[in-house]
This record gives sequence, structure tokens and C-alpha cells, in this order.
Amino acid sequence: MKVSERIANTIDRLPVDYIFTYSYFNIDVNSKDAVVKALNRMAASGKISKLSKGRFYKPRKTQFGALQPSPYQIAKDYLEQNGELVGYITGYSAYSSLGLTTQIPATLQIGTNKYRRAIKRGMYNISFIVQPNKITQKNIGLLCILDAIRFIKEIPGTTPDEACNRLIFIVNQLSEAKKIALSNLVRKYSPSVQAICGAILEKAGVESCILKKISDSLNPVTEYNIPISESVLPNKKKWRLK
Repeated sequence: MKVSERIANTIDRLPVDYIFTYSYFNIDVNSKDAVVKALNRMAASGKISKLSKGRFYKPRKTQFGALQPSPYQIAKDYLEQNGELVGYITGYSAYSSLGLTTQIPATLQIGTNKYRRAIKRGMYNISFIVQPNKITQKNIGLLCILDAIRFIKEIPGTTPDEACNRLIFIVNQLSEAKKIALSNLVRKYSPSVQAICGAILEKAGVESCILKKISDSLNPVTEYNIPISESVLPNKKKWRLK
């Protein structure tokens, strides 16, 4: 069977949106040029689409045209490597999932333990924020909450007051175990994030002994300039938010 036929058969079995590279095909290294040519021909014919250099996918076609892959597919090589979780989708996509905004700019933000430069992939600009905590499947949701607190002044289509109100509601819905986990994770964030999170957790009824661990880590004379009103956080002065 020709290399082009083997590639076509393999692609036929792939789900739509699945992103693959030249290395996906188990073909002798001497046939690499044939693989490249075959994929480029298929992209030119419209059977597959090219996302970026060396990255292809089977487009999901609708009456309105072909759709781009999901954010997860576009960024999956930065989320998992060799079966290990190394990143998570945060930023605008996470804020939308949390009900903090309805706007989703063409930017993907990924939390990762290592600094990376921003890249362009398809319609998306992919940027990275350094996450100081270990990333696990269980804590991704909590890390997204903390990232929203961290960038509360930058969430599009909302105000810090509106975003804070929504975050208070979200934290209120967490189990006690998750509230405690949130209080532990936030201690690796900046002092201003710790102060906002402490105020939110206090409003959510978290025990004072847990809150004390956060407040004790803060400089007792430092104030944090965060534009959240007292009507939203009546305890803001206690947490030195101004």
C-alpha cells in the first residue's frame, strides 16, 4: 500500500477536531517526505485543515462552514505530555465556564509550572501564566477560581464588583473540603490575591482558624488597591483591601 493510502486510511479513522502532526503516522523515517507531501495535498484539497506549521486536523463541517478544533485540542501538547498533566486551560475560557463573562477573545491562556513564551496557533494566540502550585486533575477547578481572583480587574465584559459577587457565589457552593483546599492553594499566590480570597472565604463561612493561616502570611501594614466595594465585601477593610 502506498504511503498516501496508508495516511488516508489512518485519517479516515480519526475523530473530527483531533489534531495530529507528521510524527503521528507510524511510517519509516525514509518516507517522511512522502508523509509531508501527502498531508499537504490533503490540506489543499480540503479533506483536512492545517492549523499551524506541521499541525493538521479533520474539520467539523456545519452549514455555516468548517469549525476550528476545541481549545483543548489546539493546546493539548501543552496540557499533557507523556500521559502526565502539565497544564490547564484558564483565563478567558475558564472565566466563561465560571459564568464571569460571556466574552471569549481569540486568546487561550494556559496555566503551567514553567515559563513559556506566547505563540500563535490557528486563530488563537496562546499565552501562558506561571502556576506556583502543583497541577492535578482535582485542583484545576480551584486554580481557575484563584486565577480569576488574580486577574479580577482584567476579566472582560464585567466589573470587579460583578466578578467578585459571582466568585462569592461559586465559593459558597464548594464543599468544606474544597474551601480548605482553596485556602491552602492561595497561599502560593501573591498577597493581594490571598487578601481577596481570604475575604471571600470569610464571607463563605470558613472557620477563623483556617483564615488565620492566610492572614498571618500577609504583611500587617500593607494595603491592597483592589476596586471592590464594601457592598460586595463588607469585610474588605479587615483584609486591608482599599
